[in-house]
Parts: sequence; C-alpha cells; structure tokens
Amino acid sequence: MKLKDWIKILVLGVIGFLLPKLSLFYLVCGLIDFSRSHRFEGSNWKRYFLGNGILTWVLSPFNLLMDLLCLPNKGIYRINDLPAEFQAEVRELMRIADSNPQIITELKKQMETKKRGMIFFKWYGKNIDNSISIPEFHHPFKYIKTIGVSIFNKNQKTSTHYGPLRVTLRVLYNLVPMKNDEVYIDAANKRHLWHDDPLFIFDDTLVHQSVNGSDQLRYCMFVDALRPAWYLSLLEVFLGMIRALNISFNRIFYKNWDMIK
Repeated sequence: MKLKDWIKILVLGVIGFLLPKLSLFYLVCGLIDFSRSHRFEGSNWKRYFLGNGILTWVLSPFNLLMDLLCLPNKGIYRINDLPAEFQAEVRELMRIADSNPQIITELKKQMETKKRGMIFFKWYGKNIDNSISIPEFHHPFKYIKTIGVSIFNKNQKTSTHYGPLRVTLRVLYNLVPMKNDEVYIDAANKRHLWHDDPLFIFDDTLVHQSVNGSDQLRYCMFVDALRPAWYLSLLEVFLGMIRALNISFNRIFYKNWDMIK
C-alpha cells in the first residue's frame, strides 16, 4: 500500500479509538452498503474504504435511509420495473433525444481535443442554458431532475468508481449504439453492452465503470431521476438540500471531464 493509504488507516484508527460507538455505526453501515455491489475482491475493499468510494462510505447512513424511504432498491432496473409515470418520462426523454440529431453533430465538433466531455441541460431541477438549444429538455419533469450528455472519445474509459448519493437513479441512454462488445458499462459485477439495449437504469452508488473501447465517439444521455418513493415530496426536500452541496461534489466527481458550455 502507498503512504497515503497508511495515513488514512492511521486517521481511521484514531477516530475509532476516540469515537468507538460512532465508528462501529459507520463500519456496520459501510459493510452493508459495500456488500450491495457483489464485488468482494481485495482491490474493491480498498477502493470503497480507502479510495474513491470513501465519500460513498461517509454518506452510507444517509443512503441506507433513502432505501427505507423509497420503493425496494433493485440496483439495476429494466424500465418496466418502474412506475408508469417514471417510464413515460424516460420514454419522452428518449424521443426528444432521438428527434434532435444536432446533439451529436454539435458535440462532435467540440470533442476533437477532449478525452471525455459532459454537457448539462438541467442540473438537479435547475435549467441550464448552453450552446445547444433544446427547449424540451427544460420541461418541468416530475421524476427527471438532471439531463446531460456524456461523450467519450475513442478508447476512453472512466475509473472503477462509486456515485455518492442514492436519492436518484442514473438513467443512461446511448444515442449511437455500436455493434462492438468493447463499448459497455460494468455495474455491480454485470456487463451491459450498449448494442444489446441502448437504455440502462441503475443505482450509481453501486461500483461501476464505463468503457468505450472503439475508434468512434460514444454519446450517452446522462440523466438523474428521483427514485420512486413512498413519499416523493420528501425526496424533493432532500434534493433541494443537497443541490448546493452537489456543486462542490461536481469538482470531485467530474474533475476528469471537460465541461461543455
């Protein structure tokens, strides 16, 4: 292990000594949360408790609370697993994306020198104006709260990582599915090939990695939608509370992306 890992272990040991009950609580929450991804190899233990999953561990009590407030968490979803209103919004979003080919033509022009790009049209309920005008993305959806497009240049991939919060589900819709088994997303020990199904809905606090192993650009709608919940209005309150915090999360989770305006 690297020196920084030993420093983290030392810090966690000191916290455990000074705050044993709180530390035990976090350990139990973390173990429950960690087990959901079904990835128990040593590198993933290190990733969750010492690496890029440590924020997800810190937020595990909140995320487990969200699981209690929401309908049962399947982790990876087929669209028919979700309520009719949720399905209708996702299908409408897919229709809008498919009927606006300028998304691809305009973004292609801006990706020549970029490895991975991201553009947002809506961010946690707030509409974002940018260089591509698609007014339909600014519609006041009930479930859909974030709308963007992620673009991978050829032979690019993310690190294996965890998302931070479980208030929403991540909805990905591949705009140009390629018949290539090297273009996929791995999530919770399962591989989803985009040419099999351009739509993928999952809980992004599960460990995952997106890969474009082709020599073409990969375009995916990048959407966050409120999880179906017993009390959806309560989730709206939590969403409002974390909206400002997510600005700072952006700097952590999208630091390796070029933001397209």
